[in-house]
Amino acid sequence: MSATAGEAEGQSGPAERLGLQPGMVVQELGWDDDADEDLRRAIEEHTGSELVDDEYGDVVDAVILWWREDDGDLVDALVDTKTDLTDGGAIWLLTPKVGRDGYVDASDIAESAPTAGLSTTTSKSVAPDWLGTKLVTPRARQR
Repeated sequence: MSATAGEAEGQSGPAERLGLQPGMVVQELGWDDDADEDLRRAIEEHTGSELVDDEYGDVVDAVILWWREDDGDLVDALVDTKTDLTDGGAIWLLTPKVGRDGYVDASDIAESAPTAGLSTTTSKSVAPDWLGTKLVTPRARQR
């Protein structure tokens, strides 16, 4: 097997696809019984630490926010989610895929993110029933 084949396979892990690195502190919000346990386990194994919750009390490198259609106001949740996020950190908004219970329309995310002071950068499948949308704080324009 060649090194490039191994590198390509290494990119297929869910935590790697989310851009998470070993040593990162990842906060998890919105967990419920429908959350994908394989994804959670893969993130913990890859980063080398357990996911932390909203009681962590320190800054985090990334946030995983499980969100469903009936979870409330998405703008409020995104604003609250930014509180513990370090500069340059990312929020991964995980929503049920089309046709799944709790599906969130992409237009709702597109409208909510800028109102919360975030930019949508990418969306990708992260688990069989979940889509991940990466949200970041926009960089200030350099003069």
